[in-house]
Amino acid sequence: MAAPDSWESIADDQPDPNLNPNAGAFVPGRNIHAFSFTPRVAANSNDEQPEQVQASPAAATTEAQHSSLEQPQQEQAPAVQSVAAATSTNDSTPVPAAAAPAAEARASKAEASGQACAAAARVEEIPERTPTSDSAALAEAAFPDQENVNIVFIGHVDAGKSTIGGQLLKLTGQVDKRTLEKYEKEAKEKNRESWYLSWALDTNTEEREKGKTVEVGRAMFSTEKKRFTLLDAPGHRSFVPNMINGAAQADIAILVISARRGEFETGFERGGQTREHAMLAKTAGVKHLIILVNKMDDPTVEWKGERYEECKSKLMPYLKQVGFRKSDFFFMPASGLTGAGLKDRVDPAVCSWYSGPSFLEYLDSLPSITRSSAGPTRIPIVDRYKDMGTIVMGKLESGSINKGQSMVLMPNRTTVDALAVYVEDSEVSSARCGENIKLKLKGLEEDDVSPGFVLCSPGKLCHTTRVFDAQVVVMEYKSIICAGYGAVLHVHTAVEDVKITRLIYTIDRKTGQKKQRNPRFIKQETCAIVRLETSGVICLETFKEFPQLGRFTLRDEGKTVAVGKVLKLISEGDVAASG
Repeated sequence: MAAPDSWESIADDQPDPNLNPNAGAFVPGRNIHAFSFTPRVAANSNDEQPEQVQASPAAATTEAQHSSLEQPQQEQAPAVQSVAAATSTNDSTPVPAAAAPAAEARASKAEASGQACAAAARVEEIPERTPTSDSAALAEAAFPDQENVNIVFIGHVDAGKSTIGGQLLKLTGQVDKRTLEKYEKEAKEKNRESWYLSWALDTNTEEREKGKTVEVGRAMFSTEKKRFTLLDAPGHRSFVPNMINGAAQADIAILVISARRGEFETGFERGGQTREHAMLAKTAGVKHLIILVNKMDDPTVEWKGERYEECKSKLMPYLKQVGFRKSDFFFMPASGLTGAGLKDRVDPAVCSWYSGPSFLEYLDSLPSITRSSAGPTRIPIVDRYKDMGTIVMGKLESGSINKGQSMVLMPNRTTVDALAVYVEDSEVSSARCGENIKLKLKGLEEDDVSPGFVLCSPGKLCHTTRVFDAQVVVMEYKSIICAGYGAVLHVHTAVEDVKITRLIYTIDRKTGQKKQRNPRFIKQETCAIVRLETSGVICLETFKEFPQLGRFTLRDEGKTVAVGKVLKLISEGDVAASG
């Protein structure tokens, strides 16, 4: 049948010969068994009734499945029946003799379509299941009620941090065998056979080609007792700011040192990253330090206890010097390449002089970390990116976070809503204190947030300032430091230029008593109270009120100059009055 040249050419009172006005009503998404649309070419005569055509088996099945719903829906039965009855309505339009059989067949199909619509109409009345947070529930079911612990691998470059991290992922089943075989094949093609395990954490091309971690790698693994977020910090001195960023998110630091002859000495000498990383970890507030003496299987070592004790005796005094108590650190031998000492204990036939626990055994045996779960929400922002909205990353330092919760982003005082909460890349309905999380935020553009901003509870915001008094300890600096000295401030995840505006007094490091008021300068190994002023407003708290936002590091010319803690926040009014 050809379409008419113009719809206006068909009179309003004349039935359209090309349409089927008695076809069943279309039900979007429900009437899946309806017959295809059939144009009507003729009508039935007054004394001709269409044959009863049975509905399709699929339609009959659908009707039978929902027969239990017919009783509550008796009110709708007449309306449904009228649809089928309409197909047998007499029409006075004459029918050509040749077209009569085809017309009867099509009319019968129309009636069957009406019967299918009846079943579909009953289906339509089934109340739709409202969407729930099934994905969140499944994600939470996948995470049993285990304590989450954040660990960061630190140490000198080429100590084997990424290799140990990759080996842990392999031993805990987080990296499948096929992926590791692929990494091993690619590493052999580049003559880097021993690097393939590190590729589980070093993901970009630059890191794999040079064998040096640049960004903080991130992965997760679990044991029978705890869940762990693994942070792989870079060891090269050029990327110490990234290492500080990783240490700020950690609860426990793993200081990896190489037992290989010459490598330990290079990392531990002045300028080596073993010393600096240990000091920065303490400044970042890690609760415990594990020293992994790696590469014990090296031909220059061969699991000899003498070399292990030599490294231990040289490093222990320095750890005590930077503030670690003897109960805060633990030494153990290991081999990242073979996995010895990581999951299972070292074979006594290989290492008879060490009978302590393996690395994972020791992690499981550590006491639970005290969290400020009842405190106000505090999430220092580590990074942000755009993915169907603005996504921010950070560690939940205090309080908790729920999906849909409103927060305030400081220091800009922007109100935002948490559209989604992610833990280990899985959406959850809430997250607990201590988790490293991702948040999809509403009411915020990517350019409106930077690392160092803090998400806070609306009822209790964190403080912001530019001027504060702090206690600092000058670690390594060849010259003297006077008022006006400038450096780079690293506090939680924020990085800001800072200037010492006033030297208030010095302190005796042994007694803690004040020594000299308004000194002209301070120098290496001096402890002093100073006033600092940043170039911009930052989120800050006193060390006494909130230690996570009250510790800081001062760096200059690529070296850590001093570490300190915030004692007092100075308002602009107080600065003007004192000035």
